[in-house]
Amino acid sequence: MTDAVRTCILSREESPREGLIRLVLSPEGEVLPDIRAKAPGRGAWISVDKAGLTASRDKGKLKGALSRSFRTGEIRIPDDLEDRIAAQLQRAALDRLGLEAKAGYVVIGAERIEKAARSGRLHLLLHASDARDDGSRKLAQAWRVGSDREGSALKGLTLPVSRTILSLALGRENVVHAGLIDARAAQRTSEALDRWLHFIGPEPDPVSCDSESQGASALPSAVPLTTNIIEELE
Repeated sequence: MTDAVRTCILSREESPREGLIRLVLSPEGEVLPDIRAKAPGRGAWISVDKAGLTASRDKGKLKGALSRSFRTGEIRIPDDLEDRIAAQLQRAALDRLGLEAKAGYVVIGAERIEKAARSGRLHLLLHASDARDDGSRKLAQAWRVGSDREGSALKGLTLPVSRTILSLALGRENVVHAGLIDARAAQRTSEALDRWLHFIGPEPDPVSCDSESQGASALPSAVPLTTNIIEELE
């Protein structure tokens, strides 16, 4: 069931709150991100990406919108607000992946992932940014074969983090690839990834894969970023 909608203070467009980012005001008047929407008090919601937020700040639009939303002119926008939001979104996405791993829904290691893919049990395929192109392509091909979708655009998602960060998120060593073998877990993970990747937008050389197998950061942000790399739920 979809949660309540909220209005972006910058675009004035309404969207489900799960896809927006909540900002709150600290007792000292500093604007802070509240990615999990758990902080008490009045919040302000934004739907723009990192570049859009920076542009709004530079034009003075952000401060004006926040002042109206919080009903005070005594606010301070930290210089690194965009980076703080990106860091929280990354943490939320990797935490979600870690939770799914603890629940037994994540497999790691090329051989285990390929086996799950060819048997039709793979629902989401992820790669570290420093994964080798040939290894990523091989797993993507196995996924297409196992899901009877050869010739389709189904492929893995290359995350904008290295194997070191991915390994820490999963509590394992040298994690280069990861696969989710539960449809609902894959959906939850993809939603968290969408929020993060939509906000940070395309970055210079964010992944190591070639154009055929690069991650969702190369896709238009107008659609869910994991549209082409997650199996449809039945």
